[in-house]
Amino acid sequence: MVFCGRKLCSWVFVSLCSLFLVFTGPVELFAAEKTLRVGVTSFADTLEPTTQYFSWVISRYGIGETLVRFDEKGTPKPCLADSWECSEDGKSWTFHIREGVKFSNGNDMTPEIVKSSLERTFKLSKRASTAFFKYSSMEVEGQSLIITTPEPTFNVPGSLAEPLFIIVDTTADTDRFAMDGPICTGPYRVESFRASDTCIAVRNDHYWGGDVPFDRVEFKVIGDQVTREMALQAGEIDVAYNLKSGNAPTFADSSKFTTQSLPALRTTLAFMNQKGALGSKVLRQALIRALDRQTYVDVLLEGGATVGKAPIPPSLDFGFDDIVDPNSFDQDSARKLLSDNGYRDVDGDGYVEAPDGSPIDLNFVIYDSRAELGIYAQAAQINLREVGIKVTIDTVSYETMLDKQEAGDFDLIIWCVLAANTGDPENFLREYWRTYSKEAPNSNKAGYSDKEVDSLMDRLAMEFDPAKRRDLIVEIQQAIVDDAASVFFGCEVTYLFSSKKVTGLKLFPMDYYWMTKDVDIAE
Repeated sequence: MVFCGRKLCSWVFVSLCSLFLVFTGPVELFAAEKTLRVGVTSFADTLEPTTQYFSWVISRYGIGETLVRFDEKGTPKPCLADSWECSEDGKSWTFHIREGVKFSNGNDMTPEIVKSSLERTFKLSKRASTAFFKYSSMEVEGQSLIITTPEPTFNVPGSLAEPLFIIVDTTADTDRFAMDGPICTGPYRVESFRASDTCIAVRNDHYWGGDVPFDRVEFKVIGDQVTREMALQAGEIDVAYNLKSGNAPTFADSSKFTTQSLPALRTTLAFMNQKGALGSKVLRQALIRALDRQTYVDVLLEGGATVGKAPIPPSLDFGFDDIVDPNSFDQDSARKLLSDNGYRDVDGDGYVEAPDGSPIDLNFVIYDSRAELGIYAQAAQINLREVGIKVTIDTVSYETMLDKQEAGDFDLIIWCVLAANTGDPENFLREYWRTYSKEAPNSNKAGYSDKEVDSLMDRLAMEFDPAKRRDLIVEIQQAIVDDAASVFFGCEVTYLFSSKKVTGLKLFPMDYYWMTKDVDIAE
């Protein structure tokens, strides 16, 4: 058989293609999927956005969006609502719902579905949602959603930017959200999810906000900080979240890696359960005075934090430098305070007993997804042993920590928390230091209660003047510090390390946005 010219070339091309397909398959012949690999620490065992804080995963992974979002300066900006306004009496907020938005299943996002989604959140997560604001009515008028509150409410837009209020398609099978992922409006949608292991997100072909660059984004849970560092260094992942200042030298080569940092809006603190031994203010004061927090941040965290003192970090302008800490580091003072108030080592084991002779062994609960928490806890345990206070550390998963916090099953419990998750610290302060009651449920399961603080918080909720709000917030913080209500360890700098080829990746003060449509890989 003789072949010549174009026929020979065609035959050779077809033959080579056939052999290629045999060995590689059809996908590789044309183009591999464009994939981004992200190393994360996990704190989600479900993708149901109304469960605990797992809505943050839905937002971070680029799956869910809210009516309002925050920009790089922490300012509320339009998202699924393209505008809003408040009535003169401060009780009625009107949100104009963006037109032309579709959910990832192709269904239109209508004001009626937005209303249904918010009502679902308030129903399934009543305590968490009402901690942000309460509403007396929610009505649709044309393309607008009108939310009316029983009292003037300052920050409804900022509250609706919290991932708890992600908009989902309530006409879909919502029972499948937990493991299949909610139907949302973000640039990506869930393809598969293995709890505390892997989440695979793929392009949402119906995304309203522009072109989506990746076919596939793989979020891999790499719990150990060193392993996560090594995975990025070896090119096994493209982005590594929740690494610290100590990891920075590994990624100093700017031709291979990009390093971003941001003064944290997070405070690392420990709540002290006042329903047990720490109901004694004397013991709480002595405990705080025993802690060399300056050494923790300077030496153990290698300068990757500022020393804690008050609930709100110095990166926010709410009087951090004006607040006076009456329990700064002074171990001699701590020992004297204990001795003068009847705390003595009766049995000679090196630890003090309570004035009634009962032993003290404080249960310090920490969670394992943030390396710095263990550093703080172990250092505190050593410092407290030096003044005779016994502490036992209980290291658990984030999910278990939440359960223990809710049940009040702790003496101390550590928390790394965003201090202005609505763009303003009011909700943060009310959530953890306002007196808990069935009428005003919150996460204050440590038993802290002060009538004056409660009164100040009530005034703050109805105050719209920024200067007056700041004064109230400073006053609230000073009272909490004076009461030795909590241990404020430090305010960590947030770091983000990525391969140099990754573009459009940003650190936001509100830690809600990791995967956006702007994240891409340079050709």
